[in-house]
Amino acid sequence: MIWQTSRFSIDLGSPRVMGIVNVTPDSFSDGGRHGSLAGALRHCEQLLKEGAHILDVGGESTRPGSPPVPLDEELARVVPLVRDAVSLGVPISVDTYKPEVMQAVLDLGADIVNDIWALRQPGAAAVVAGHPRCGVCLMHMHGEPLTMQTALMNGDIGPQVLSFLEHSALSIQALGVEKNRIVLDPGVGFGKTVPQNFSLLANQSMLLAGGYPLLVGWSRKSSLGAVTGLDVEHRMVPSVAAAMLAVERGASVVRVHDVRETVAALAVWSAAQAGS
Repeated sequence: MIWQTSRFSIDLGSPRVMGIVNVTPDSFSDGGRHGSLAGALRHCEQLLKEGAHILDVGGESTRPGSPPVPLDEELARVVPLVRDAVSLGVPISVDTYKPEVMQAVLDLGADIVNDIWALRQPGAAAVVAGHPRCGVCLMHMHGEPLTMQTALMNGDIGPQVLSFLEHSALSIQALGVEKNRIVLDPGVGFGKTVPQNFSLLANQSMLLAGGYPLLVGWSRKSSLGAVTGLDVEHRMVPSVAAAMLAVERGASVVRVHDVRETVAALAVWSAAQAGS
C-alpha cells in the first residue's frame, strides 16, 4: 500500500515511524523544549538519526483543555521550520487544522496535512483538494481540545469512530482527492475515556474495514499513565508497547516521541514476522 504525498510515495508495506516535532511552549509532553528554530532543526535531525521515516511538525498544542493559538502565532512557529525541514530528505507532515497554515506549508513543499478536525474547519478541505498530491491524515475527535475531556463519548465507540472516519474520507474524495492520499487516525485520547481508548486498541483491526491505512498516536498519552501510574516523562516503555500493539493490529504509521526505542522494537517485531 502506498501513501501518496506531495513529494514522496510512502511505502506502507512496512510500518513507518512518524517523529513528533512540537514547536509549542505548552504541549503536554515536550512543550518548550524545541522553541527556537535552531533547536527545532536539531531535534528534526536527531529524530532522523534515530530512524524516523516522517517528521510531524506542530505549532499548536491539542492537549485536553488547551486554548486555540492565534493564526499569526502558529504561522510564526511553523513556517520557518517547515521552510528548512523540507530540505531534510523525508516527508514533512504539519499538524494543523487552520486552512491558512495548511496553504502556507504546502506552498513551501510540505508533504502531509495532519488534521485533528478531519478538514471540518471552513476552507480546510478546499486547500487539500486544491493540491494535486499532498497526503492527508483525518483524525477522529469528539468535541474540541478545550472541552473534549468534560463531555466524553458514550457507548460502543468503535462503530462511531469508523463511521466518522469513513464519512470524512468519502467527503474529501468527493472533492477530487484520491484515496491513496488518505490515512485515518482513530484519535486516541480525543474525547474518549481510558477504557474506550483501550477498547479502540483491542479492536483496532475493525477500523481497517474501509481499506484506508491507519496512523495511530499513543505516545505518552494520559491513558498510559492511568494504567501504569507513570508520569508523562516516564512513559517511554508503555508508549513503545502501545505502538507495537497498534502495529500488530494493523497500524501502518505510529506517531511517537521516542523514535529510537520504537524503531528498535519494530526491528524485533519485523524479525519475528519474517520468521513466522
